[in-house]
Amino acid sequence: MSLRVVNRGFRSTARFLSKNMSVGETPAKAALCCGDAEGSPPTYAMYEALKDSCQNNASYFQPDDSENGQRLYQGFMTLIDHIDSVWPLVDHVRKVAPLYDFDSKSPGNGYRSFVSVVDSCILHGLKLSRQVCTKRDTLLFRKGYFVKEVESCSQLLASLGTCLHHLQTLLSWGAPGELFPTEPHSPEELFSQADTINQYCFYGRCLGFQFLPSMRGILKGISICMAGFSEAYYSHGNLISSVWTGGQYLIDPEMRARRIVNISHSASVEFCKAFWFLAESEIMKRVPSIMSSTVAVNKLITIPPEPIHMVTNSGAELTVLPPTVHIGLQGLNVTLISASKREGMNDDSSSLPPSDGVLFHCHGGGFVAQSSKSHETYLRDWASKLNMPILSIDYSLAPQAPFPRALEEVYYAYCWMVNNFKLIGTTGKRIVFAGDSAGANLIAGCTLKILTSDLRPPDGLFMAYAPLLISFIPSPARLLCLMDPLLPFGFMMRCLKAYASPNGKGNDDKKSNKELTSSNATTPIEGNGFLKVSPSQEAISESPSSFEEVSPSDLLELQAVVSGSERRRSGDTTASASLRTEHTPTDITPTEDRSQQYVSDFLERYVFDSDTDSDGRRYPVVRPAHASISEAATGIMGAMSSRLAYITGSNDIAGPTRDELAARTNLDALIARSPSDEFIFSVPRDPFLSPYYADDELLKRFPPVRILTVHLDPCLDDCVMFAKKLKGLGNTVGIDVLEGLPHGFLNFSLMANEANEGSKLCVERIKQLFDLDTTKL
Repeated sequence: MSLRVVNRGFRSTARFLSKNMSVGETPAKAALCCGDAEGSPPTYAMYEALKDSCQNNASYFQPDDSENGQRLYQGFMTLIDHIDSVWPLVDHVRKVAPLYDFDSKSPGNGYRSFVSVVDSCILHGLKLSRQVCTKRDTLLFRKGYFVKEVESCSQLLASLGTCLHHLQTLLSWGAPGELFPTEPHSPEELFSQADTINQYCFYGRCLGFQFLPSMRGILKGISICMAGFSEAYYSHGNLISSVWTGGQYLIDPEMRARRIVNISHSASVEFCKAFWFLAESEIMKRVPSIMSSTVAVNKLITIPPEPIHMVTNSGAELTVLPPTVHIGLQGLNVTLISASKREGMNDDSSSLPPSDGVLFHCHGGGFVAQSSKSHETYLRDWASKLNMPILSIDYSLAPQAPFPRALEEVYYAYCWMVNNFKLIGTTGKRIVFAGDSAGANLIAGCTLKILTSDLRPPDGLFMAYAPLLISFIPSPARLLCLMDPLLPFGFMMRCLKAYASPNGKGNDDKKSNKELTSSNATTPIEGNGFLKVSPSQEAISESPSSFEEVSPSDLLELQAVVSGSERRRSGDTTASASLRTEHTPTDITPTEDRSQQYVSDFLERYVFDSDTDSDGRRYPVVRPAHASISEAATGIMGAMSSRLAYITGSNDIAGPTRDELAARTNLDALIARSPSDEFIFSVPRDPFLSPYYADDELLKRFPPVRILTVHLDPCLDDCVMFAKKLKGLGNTVGIDVLEGLPHGFLNFSLMANEANEGSKLCVERIKQLFDLDTTKL
């Protein structure tokens, strides 16, 4: 009897909420997802409110005999079914998620993140359902529009339900409090435990639903730009067709979703480099000087490739040689940024004395793209607020300069800086390292190298959304890359391979192109991307207006035709350097990660799909979003070739062969090849590559560390587990986890207020490291 009263009370609350609760644009907060905030409605009631609203709409449209009316009825009923199946799963994860936090003051881990994503989906569905309730009786109510919105929301919730099944598996693999599996497990093992995931729903109408409202427009714009850029990149010379088709991505979410999934899982690393290097264009380079803080000094310094003589902490002499690995002996470019002119910075005299501190910075970009220039959007502001010089390193980029080239250059630049404090306007009394994303990995690895060499270590480390375990080990946060607009799975895989596996590049372009041109494989219209739609989702997908419909927007992708424009390959022109030292760790032996051996099987498992012929018979085909774009297809149309050469720093090479031209007819044709061969590679278990693997004795000597990350970052678990490891060793460490922002948010600090506030928090944490106020850490 009491149970019935409680349930009746919940349903009454839900009905009240569905009519009176204000549903805003802000997504659910991960920090609060595992415990209801004081004064907020019970989480269960939020789910019941959506069910109640859906039932109201379903009852309204059930008598409607029109096609769209019946689809709305079925859509709302399907949403109710998905809510019933998702609730017990998310409730279980909600209860155990706090056990995986760094501490009670810093709630954050991949389990919390997924709970907040599901809650955000519920809020999105509740807002949509209430819109239908409000507008369904009006004269201008658009049934066709809301049919697609409701069906996409239903697909979204179904896919998140599948993710929750995967989280149940991850919970069983790890010990309490451990975000990484205790025993070796592969992604293939994980995805074999439950239905596979439809990724289209994350990149279509619901794109960015889990992020702050200020970020959604930016992320949507980037996705549209990526899709449009791919048209120009792969449609050599067909500018009019590319512009016209690219404009369709603005108004056709389903077309955009298909293109983004295909790109993210099929585009080569050269495409990633070209797209990310758009931030290096002349227009983008001018933005920081116009919108960001004014600086007195912003100059490029080239470090000559000469031996550097150092003195170790024990008084011994150490000669650090310039790097030569992979790309030979080259100069290394660093950028000096300062809000004030200080002694030693310029030839002219300055009245300001040298600063006592200096910030040693490494930029992000997945190890393959960007530079200190593209990160000036926040570096200028940091220089102004810190009032001390910043030295940012333009390390060499993969795949031309894979591991350990970039790390050795960063180490070499640090040694040069220690011997040349006067040239950069500092006494060097305090040195703090800072880096975001790939740059954070490099400064952590550089610190290990410094400690092994017995040189003076930095006084503090600041790391933003850092990848600290470069491996295929599954974790809850890493599943977020299946829905991340900025760091999708395919991009991560190719960047990882380009940087961490130089012996597994797979450069047999000619062979790949011949295979492409001789293959009879076609792209099925109903292909479902990297991860296949589960049976529970197929009923929605089969509707005429769903993601898999055969529409003119689907056929537009088949129209890009190759011209005889000259082919260019990306070549890294960033000035570079490396080191050799007699002090190399003898207790660290790189070994292959066992999980890498499952990669080929994992990808092969999701390669094949089926299509239907005119007689209704099913036949096997290669699913489009799994196949790999030929490494040969790295050019751009002739009218833009010089522009792309500037963006990517390309070097002129011979034009494409006949086979290459035939293979580059369009993106969908290029992705007809399985990527299994491309992803057969291993990542060494090297602490300089994955600082999480470092020996405890070395980690104990780490300076104070401050980590800042975001709840929706695929690298979140890396940051949390690394912070836990340092804390367990007695190190001074602190972590901040921000709400609703994406990986790489610092690059948007001039566009979104919340991103700017996050940048200000970075400055505060860096100041604490300079002052060594460990009570605030």
